[in-house]
Amino acid sequence: MNKLPPFLLLAALLGLSQCKKNDPYPVDQLPPETQTGQRTFGCLVNGQVWLPRGNSGTANYSVYYDPTFRKGTLNVSAYRYQSESATSRQDIILFSDSISAVGQYPLTIPNHQEALFHGSSGQCEFYQNGNQYRRGTLTITRLDLQAGIVSGTFAFTLYKLGCDSIRVTQGRFDKKL
Repeated sequence: MNKLPPFLLLAALLGLSQCKKNDPYPVDQLPPETQTGQRTFGCLVNGQVWLPRGNSGTANYSVYYDPTFRKGTLNVSAYRYQSESATSRQDIILFSDSISAVGQYPLTIPNHQEALFHGSSGQCEFYQNGNQYRRGTLTITRLDLQAGIVSGTFAFTLYKLGCDSIRVTQGRFDKKL
């Protein structure tokens, strides 16, 4: 039986240790689902980790809640730059009215409860009032005005004829107001 010299075996092991594997569980790279005002936001967009990143002079993640407008209006928005280019910006925006308590809300009613995605390119932008299919839910897990904390989870799908669909899953946010 032929034995490999020890230095060849060591070189092979070192070479294999340098291989990078894709994380089979990208959800593990997302921030945890918390309800303590941790200032976290993250989701998977078409199976890829999406986190706020970069700065355009404004916060790359914000949450606004007004309990007096339209029976409770919530706006959650985040953006990221995929590269150094100013044209590589992507935005995820969730907004809903009639939110006054913990619970599940649809993201399918134009101008009242929607999920938007900007930044895919050209005609395949998913703007408010666009001609597109949308399905999704926003689940508020904590709405505590005394502590000033709102947190929740979300998932949605956007589709427009001639465009790739946008599937957002495992979404979570947690923020002090």
